[in-house]
Amino acid sequence: MRFLDSWTELSLFDLVRLLAPAVFLAAAVFLPGRRVARWTAFLLALAIPWLRELGTSALIAGGWVALWLLVAWQAGVVKVSAASRPLAATRGTLETGAVGFLLALSVLALLVAAVARQDLGPEDGRRASLGVLIVGLGLLHLMLRRHGRRATLAFAALGLGLQVLDGVARGAQVPATLPVQGAVLLGTALAVVLAVRIASNRELHTGSAWISDAHDLHD
Repeated sequence: MRFLDSWTELSLFDLVRLLAPAVFLAAAVFLPGRRVARWTAFLLALAIPWLRELGTSALIAGGWVALWLLVAWQAGVVKVSAASRPLAATRGTLETGAVGFLLALSVLALLVAAVARQDLGPEDGRRASLGVLIVGLGLLHLMLRRHGRRATLAFAALGLGLQVLDGVARGAQVPATLPVQGAVLLGTALAVVLAVRIASNRELHTGSAWISDAHDLHD
Protein backbone atom coordinates (compact mmCIF):
# COMPACT_ATOMS: atom_id res chain seq x y z
CA MET A 1 0.00 0.00 0.00
CA ARG A 2 2.83 2.40 0.76
CA PHE A 3 4.15 1.82 -2.75
CA LEU A 4 0.79 2.71 -4.34
CA ASP A 5 0.33 5.66 -1.99
CA SER A 6 3.67 7.08 -3.11
CA TRP A 7 2.19 7.47 -6.60
CA THR A 8 -1.38 8.46 -5.75
CA GLU A 9 -0.21 11.30 -3.52
CA LEU A 10 1.36 13.11 -6.47
CA SER A 11 -0.21 16.13 -8.09
CA LEU A 12 -1.42 15.79 -11.68
CA PHE A 13 1.52 17.85 -12.94
CA ASP A 14 4.11 15.65 -11.21
CA LEU A 15 2.35 12.49 -12.33
CA VAL A 16 2.41 13.62 -15.95
CA ARG A 17 6.01 14.79 -15.63
CA LEU A 18 7.11 11.41 -14.28
CA LEU A 19 5.08 9.15 -16.54
CA ALA A 20 5.53 11.08 -19.81
CA PRO A 21 8.85 9.33 -20.71
CA ALA A 22 7.27 5.92 -20.10
CA VAL A 23 4.23 6.82 -22.22
CA PHE A 24 6.44 8.02 -25.08
CA LEU A 25 8.50 4.82 -24.94
CA ALA A 26 5.38 2.65 -24.82
CA ALA A 27 4.20 4.32 -28.04
CA ALA A 28 7.49 3.40 -29.73
CA VAL A 29 7.21 -0.18 -28.44
CA PHE A 30 3.73 -0.85 -29.79
CA LEU A 31 3.63 1.44 -32.85
CA PRO A 32 6.03 0.58 -35.70
CA GLY A 33 7.78 2.99 -37.99
CA ARG A 34 10.74 5.31 -38.10
CA ARG A 35 8.61 8.43 -37.62
CA VAL A 36 7.24 7.10 -34.33
CA ALA A 37 10.77 6.26 -33.18
CA ARG A 38 12.07 9.70 -34.18
CA TRP A 39 9.27 11.59 -32.45
CA THR A 40 9.59 9.42 -29.34
CA ALA A 41 13.29 10.22 -29.04
CA PHE A 42 12.67 13.92 -29.69
CA LEU A 43 9.93 14.13 -27.05
CA LEU A 44 12.16 12.33 -24.56
CA ALA A 45 14.88 14.90 -25.20
CA LEU A 46 12.34 17.59 -24.29
CA ALA A 47 11.22 15.66 -21.18
CA ILE A 48 14.71 15.15 -19.69
CA PRO A 49 15.07 18.68 -18.20
CA TRP A 50 11.83 18.11 -16.27
CA LEU A 51 12.94 14.72 -14.95
CA ARG A 52 14.79 15.77 -11.82
CA GLU A 53 14.53 12.15 -10.61
CA LEU A 54 17.64 11.47 -12.69
CA GLY A 55 19.58 12.82 -9.73
CA THR A 56 22.39 14.15 -11.91
CA SER A 57 24.09 17.47 -12.48
CA ALA A 58 22.87 19.88 -15.15
CA LEU A 59 25.86 18.89 -17.31
CA ILE A 60 24.95 15.18 -17.26
CA ALA A 61 21.29 15.98 -17.89
CA GLY A 62 22.38 18.05 -20.89
CA GLY A 63 24.37 15.04 -22.09
CA TRP A 64 21.20 12.94 -21.98
CA VAL A 65 19.32 15.57 -23.98
CA ALA A 66 22.08 15.52 -26.61
CA LEU A 67 22.06 11.71 -26.70
CA TRP A 68 18.30 11.54 -27.25
CA LEU A 69 18.58 14.13 -30.03
CA LEU A 70 21.23 11.90 -31.63
CA VAL A 71 18.87 8.94 -31.33
CA ALA A 72 16.05 11.01 -32.88
CA TRP A 73 18.30 11.82 -35.83
CA GLN A 74 19.54 8.27 -36.37
CA ALA A 75 16.24 6.48 -35.75
CA GLY A 76 14.65 8.46 -38.57
CA VAL A 77 17.45 8.16 -41.12
CA VAL A 78 16.31 6.72 -44.46
CA LYS A 79 18.88 5.10 -46.71
CA VAL A 80 17.70 4.97 -50.31
CA SER A 81 19.43 1.64 -50.88
CA ALA A 82 18.18 0.10 -47.61
CA ALA A 83 15.13 -2.14 -47.37
CA SER A 84 12.07 -0.59 -45.74
CA ARG A 85 10.82 -4.07 -44.84
CA PRO A 86 12.64 -7.31 -43.95
CA LEU A 87 14.01 -9.13 -47.00
CA ALA A 88 14.04 -12.54 -45.34
CA ALA A 89 10.92 -14.59 -44.82
CA THR A 90 9.15 -13.54 -41.63
CA ARG A 91 7.66 -16.93 -40.73
CA GLY A 92 7.35 -17.29 -36.99
CA THR A 93 7.44 -13.55 -36.36
CA LEU A 94 4.17 -13.66 -34.42
CA GLU A 95 5.41 -16.48 -32.21
CA THR A 96 8.80 -14.95 -31.48
CA GLY A 97 7.21 -11.56 -30.86
CA ALA A 98 4.73 -13.07 -28.42
CA VAL A 99 7.50 -14.91 -26.56
CA GLY A 100 9.64 -11.78 -26.41
CA PHE A 101 6.71 -9.71 -25.20
CA LEU A 102 5.78 -12.17 -22.45
CA LEU A 103 9.40 -12.58 -21.36
CA ALA A 104 10.03 -8.83 -21.12
CA LEU A 105 6.69 -8.30 -19.40
CA SER A 106 7.52 -11.00 -16.85
CA VAL A 107 10.90 -9.45 -16.10
CA LEU A 108 9.29 -6.02 -15.72
CA ALA A 109 6.60 -7.36 -13.39
CA LEU A 110 9.19 -9.14 -11.23
CA LEU A 111 11.34 -6.02 -10.96
CA VAL A 112 8.40 -3.78 -10.08
CA ALA A 113 7.24 -6.32 -7.48
CA ALA A 114 10.75 -6.42 -6.01
CA VAL A 115 10.80 -2.62 -5.69
CA ALA A 116 7.33 -2.62 -4.13
CA ARG A 117 8.47 -5.08 -1.44
CA GLN A 118 11.39 -2.92 -0.36
CA ASP A 119 11.05 -0.62 2.63
CA LEU A 120 11.70 2.54 0.61
CA GLY A 121 10.48 6.03 1.27
CA PRO A 122 7.87 7.48 -1.12
CA GLU A 123 10.42 9.44 -3.17
CA ASP A 124 12.91 6.57 -3.51
CA GLY A 125 10.12 4.09 -4.23
CA ARG A 126 8.79 6.23 -7.06
CA ARG A 127 12.21 6.78 -8.54
CA ALA A 128 13.17 3.11 -8.34
CA SER A 129 9.90 1.93 -9.90
CA LEU A 130 10.20 4.57 -12.64
CA GLY A 131 13.72 3.41 -13.45
CA VAL A 132 12.58 -0.21 -13.59
CA LEU A 133 9.63 0.72 -15.82
CA ILE A 134 11.86 2.55 -18.31
CA VAL A 135 14.34 -0.35 -18.35
CA GLY A 136 11.47 -2.78 -18.99
CA LEU A 137 10.14 -0.69 -21.88
CA GLY A 138 13.62 -0.53 -23.38
CA LEU A 139 13.83 -4.32 -23.18
CA LEU A 140 10.39 -4.66 -24.77
CA HIS A 141 11.42 -2.36 -27.63
CA LEU A 142 14.60 -4.36 -28.21
CA MET A 143 12.62 -7.60 -28.47
CA LEU A 144 9.65 -6.40 -30.53
CA ARG A 145 11.04 -3.78 -32.92
CA ARG A 146 13.70 -5.72 -34.82
CA HIS A 147 15.45 -2.93 -36.74
CA GLY A 148 19.14 -2.26 -36.13
CA ARG A 149 19.05 1.52 -36.47
CA ARG A 150 15.96 1.94 -34.31
CA ALA A 151 17.54 -0.29 -31.67
CA THR A 152 19.35 2.90 -30.64
CA LEU A 153 16.11 3.97 -28.97
CA ALA A 154 15.98 0.74 -26.95
CA PHE A 155 19.59 1.09 -25.77
CA ALA A 156 19.03 4.73 -24.84
CA ALA A 157 15.92 3.74 -22.86
CA LEU A 158 17.83 1.02 -21.00
CA GLY A 159 20.51 3.54 -20.13
CA LEU A 160 18.01 6.18 -19.04
CA GLY A 161 16.33 3.71 -16.69
CA LEU A 162 19.69 2.73 -15.25
CA GLN A 163 20.50 6.42 -14.76
CA VAL A 164 17.34 6.86 -12.67
CA LEU A 165 18.25 3.77 -10.60
CA ASP A 166 21.81 5.05 -10.26
CA GLY A 167 20.43 8.31 -8.88
CA VAL A 168 18.49 6.40 -6.23
CA ALA A 169 21.57 4.41 -5.26
CA ARG A 170 23.76 7.51 -5.10
CA GLY A 171 21.24 9.16 -2.79
CA ALA A 172 21.72 6.34 -0.29
CA GLN A 173 25.53 6.53 -0.28
CA VAL A 174 27.87 8.64 1.78
CA PRO A 175 28.77 11.71 -0.34
CA ALA A 176 32.50 11.21 0.15
CA THR A 177 32.30 7.68 -1.33
CA LEU A 178 30.29 8.56 -4.44
CA PRO A 179 31.92 7.65 -7.77
CA VAL A 180 32.24 10.21 -10.54
CA GLN A 181 29.00 10.88 -12.39
CA GLY A 182 28.63 10.12 -16.07
CA ALA A 183 29.48 6.41 -16.26
CA VAL A 184 25.92 5.40 -17.20
CA LEU A 185 25.69 8.14 -19.83
CA LEU A 186 29.05 7.18 -21.31
CA GLY A 187 28.16 3.49 -21.47
CA THR A 188 24.80 4.26 -23.07
CA ALA A 189 26.39 6.58 -25.62
CA LEU A 190 28.87 3.85 -26.59
CA ALA A 191 26.04 1.33 -27.02
CA VAL A 192 24.10 3.77 -29.21
CA VAL A 193 27.14 4.57 -31.36
CA LEU A 194 27.91 0.86 -31.82
CA ALA A 195 24.30 0.16 -32.80
CA VAL A 196 24.44 2.95 -35.39
CA ARG A 197 27.75 1.63 -36.72
CA ILE A 198 26.47 -1.94 -37.07
CA ALA A 199 23.21 -0.82 -38.70
CA SER A 200 25.07 1.45 -41.13
CA ASN A 201 27.44 -1.36 -42.14
CA ARG A 202 24.55 -3.76 -42.70
CA GLU A 203 22.69 -1.20 -44.80
CA LEU A 204 25.83 -0.59 -46.85
CA HIS A 205 26.85 -4.21 -47.42
CA THR A 206 23.55 -6.12 -47.36
CA GLY A 207 20.93 -3.46 -48.06
CA SER A 208 19.01 -4.15 -44.87
CA ALA A 209 19.30 -3.18 -41.21
CA TRP A 210 16.53 -5.57 -40.13
CA ILE A 211 17.69 -8.08 -37.55
CA SER A 212 15.75 -10.88 -39.26
CA ASP A 213 17.92 -10.35 -42.35
CA ALA A 214 21.17 -10.97 -40.46
CA HIS A 215 22.82 -14.05 -41.98
CA ASP A 216 23.86 -15.55 -38.65
CA LEU A 217 20.22 -15.47 -37.41
CA HIS A 218 18.80 -17.43 -40.33
CA ASP A 219 17.56 -20.96 -39.64
